[in-house]
Amino acid sequence: MNKSNLDPAEIKILAALQQDARVTNQTLAEQIGISASPCWRKVRKLEDDAVIQGYRAVLDRRKIGLGVMVFIRVSIDSHSAAEALKFEQQVGDLDDVVACYSIGGDADFLLQVVARDLDTYAEFAMSVIRRLPGIKEMQSMFVLKEIKPFVAFPIKQPTQR
Repeated sequence: MNKSNLDPAEIKILAALQQDARVTNQTLAEQIGISASPCWRKVRKLEDDAVIQGYRAVLDRRKIGLGVMVFIRVSIDSHSAAEALKFEQQVGDLDDVVACYSIGGDADFLLQVVARDLDTYAEFAMSVIRRLPGIKEMQSMFVLKEIKPFVAFPIKQPTQR
């Protein structure tokens, strides 16, 4: 299912749930202008189609003791599918890596890492990240200020840009 397959009510549902996933079905239905039963069915269909993949609480990382955020560009030695998969599997098991992307350009992967402080990050980078299979090069980029952290994907009516 892609955006062109979403009807206007589904688009409104997705936008509303990204703002407040705890909204009741009745309130959601009122917000988008349909009755509760069709709203509930649409939400269930969006869940069944994996458009909605879950519901989460958004946390303030600093308030839970994660004062440092770092993006790490990683290049690996071999570009074989097996080596890349091995790297991806090991990164997937690291709690401090909160996101990982395979990228194009002068690096192979971009990791988003959080840590309590710089010392904790340094220890993690040197004893864990550098020891991952096939690492040729890594470059750390420290976040100095979060200007626009990820909150939600843009959901607009098909005629909007």
